Amino acid sequence: MGHFILKSKYAQIIIVAAGTALAGEFKINPFDGDIFRIAMGSSAFLLFLLLMRRLPYISTGIATGIVVLLFRTGLDAAGGAELSFVQSLTSHFSAMVYYIVFAILMHLLKSRLDTFHPLVLGGVASLIDLVSNEMELLTRLIVLDSASFRLNEWTYLMVIAVIRTYFTTGVYSSISVSQLRIAQREQKQRIEQMLGFGSGLYGEVFYLKKSIGTLESVTLSSYDLYRNLKAGEEHQLYSRQVLDITQQIHEVKKDTQRILAGLVKLVEREVTGDMRLSGILSFTVKSNAKYAEMLGKSISFSTHIPQDSDYTTASYIPLLTLLNNLTANAVEVIKGIGIVSLDIYEKAGSTILTVTDSGGGIKERDRELLFEPGFTTKFDEEGIAATGIGLSHVRDIVDAFEGEITVHKASHTGGAMFQIILPTAKLRKEE
Repeated sequence: MGHFILKSKYAQIIIVAAGTALAGEFKINPFDGDIFRIAMGSSAFLLFLLLMRRLPYISTGIATGIVVLLFRTGLDAAGGAELSFVQSLTSHFSAMVYYIVFAILMHLLKSRLDTFHPLVLGGVASLIDLVSNEMELLTRLIVLDSASFRLNEWTYLMVIAVIRTYFTTGVYSSISVSQLRIAQREQKQRIEQMLGFGSGLYGEVFYLKKSIGTLESVTLSSYDLYRNLKAGEEHQLYSRQVLDITQQIHEVKKDTQRILAGLVKLVEREVTGDMRLSGILSFTVKSNAKYAEMLGKSISFSTHIPQDSDYTTASYIPLLTLLNNLTANAVEVIKGIGIVSLDIYEKAGSTILTVTDSGGGIKERDRELLFEPGFTTKFDEEGIAATGIGLSHVRDIVDAFEGEITVHKASHTGGAMFQIILPTAKLRKEE
């Protein structure tokens, strides 16, 4: 119910009108008597209009003027004022004029408010406030036959208008900056989710392409076998079976190609653009820091990339996949507290990526099998082995870029250092 009220345009207008009327009671009277008041109502009204751009300004101004008029008249009656109801209405009528004129002038500039610099916006709002004040005073002069104001009093009004509107625009600017920061934080989270999604899809697409190549090879071999068997009369029955198998493999290949086409379109739609290498490092560290926290480990991450090596690449998804796999492995092998370092630099036409951890290191006898599918040294608490696919996946991606991957003992941490060397020409995007 409350959410519906906040979404209703008419409810929002009532909130603006009521809030302005209440704020208007925080006031000072710069001249003798209660002829004219400087109140917080106009500041609140300006802030409401700046924050709630979807409201119709003129309708809001009319509603606010009427509510302010009735509210002040009601206060006179409740306070036991000697004025009659009509006299009280007449006395506060000019306040309604102020808000209506203010809203009309703001409406004329509504489409350009976002283009104004905060200082210019403050100046424009000051001018609108001053014109509205003049119309209020003119109305009082006509309705109540009040005395005109002297030059020093007009100067005082101008100063008050400037101070009041610049204070309000300052508050509005602060709120806007806070909203931008929140929006930027949410956008960054969406980008991280998108990159994680794209990284996962990249692995699936990579292996689907590999499977299609294998299926094509098996199809050709099966068909060759079918032709050879068909050539001999004693093998006619077998040749028919081989042909059936070949046709079934061909159907599987076609289905796989359709799945691949859909995934490729999805990747292209969800993940587009380019990214600097420093951005890839940043996202890798952020996602794996959360992973380490989830595992209950206290791990310090560090990154380093020389400024002249921080180029833009369109292949950030495979690079993110490589670094995420190696960094996640590093997080998993560390017992409780440790360090993970990620470095990227260029050397002799190659881009070198290293991931170093402070874990237990890699045993010499395991290094030859480390990148073989299914090989693993990781077991969960129940003794069940991991899949052993991650490092073989890393090696396959490195091979696709015609690079190389090696593992060494990290001399300064006692753990392992994985080093990937890729041709820069296959990664760098000319700017």
